Order: sequence, then structure tokens, then C-alpha cells
Amino acid sequence: MKFASTRLIARDIHAVVDFYEKLTHRKAEWLAPVFAEIVTTGATLAIGSAETVALFKEGTVEPAANRTAIIEFQVDDVEAQFSRLKDELEVVLEPKMMPWGNLTAQFRDPEGTIVGLYTPITEEAKKRFGSR
Repeated sequence: MKFASTRLIARDIHAVVDFYEKLTHRKAEWLAPVFAEIVTTGATLAIGSAETVALFKEGTVEPAANRTAIIEFQVDDVEAQFSRLKDELEVVLEPKMMPWGNLTAQFRDPEGTIVGLYTPITEEAKKRFGSR
């Protein structure tokens, strides 16, 4: 089994796609007017409009209702990415060292999903960053 993608259902698909294009520096592939994908080296982020829910089972998902998941992207330099994005995206968490060894920053997408950027940190860097 291969974990292939995460799909978000969006009330405003264009705003959500714009957010993730800005975040990832990748252009979305629009496979239909109601469905786009942002393909990364690890997995694909699929974004469907609310109209796509009816293709599966009406009422199974609801746009702008996520409060349980954090979508994460590993980056080479969290601080550089945070500096690039902090004035354009809603900041949830400024760069902070997590107990499991990642330097993490978080943003909120236009429909409320938390999006984390993280860099695994070496022991030397943990001393530098501490527990901020």
C-alpha cells in the first residue's frame, strides 16, 4: 500500500488552490474545473470543490470544517519559508522547536485547515534553537 494523496474539499476552490500554490511554490494541475492537484515529491495534495462530494456520497465531508488534521510539508529551512510567507498567509505558529526534534511553523489555509512547515533538526541545531 502506498499513501498517495490527501484531498481537501473546498467551498472556494480557487482561494484554496492559490494558498497552496503560494505555500509550495508549485502550480496546481487542474484536472477539471472542480478538481486540482499539487504534486510534490512525497505525495499529492488534491483539492476538490464542494460539488465533488455528491460524486461519492452526499454529506460525507464538509468544506471549512476541519479541526482535527494538520497538513505538513518538510522544507529545508523553516525560518526562510516563514519569512517568505508570514506577510501573505495567516500565521498560527511562528517557528518553534517541537519536543520530537522538528523546527515547525504553522499557517491556516483560507478554509481553516492548519498547515505546518517543518525541518528535522540536528542535535547541534536543537541547542541553538532551544525550546522557543
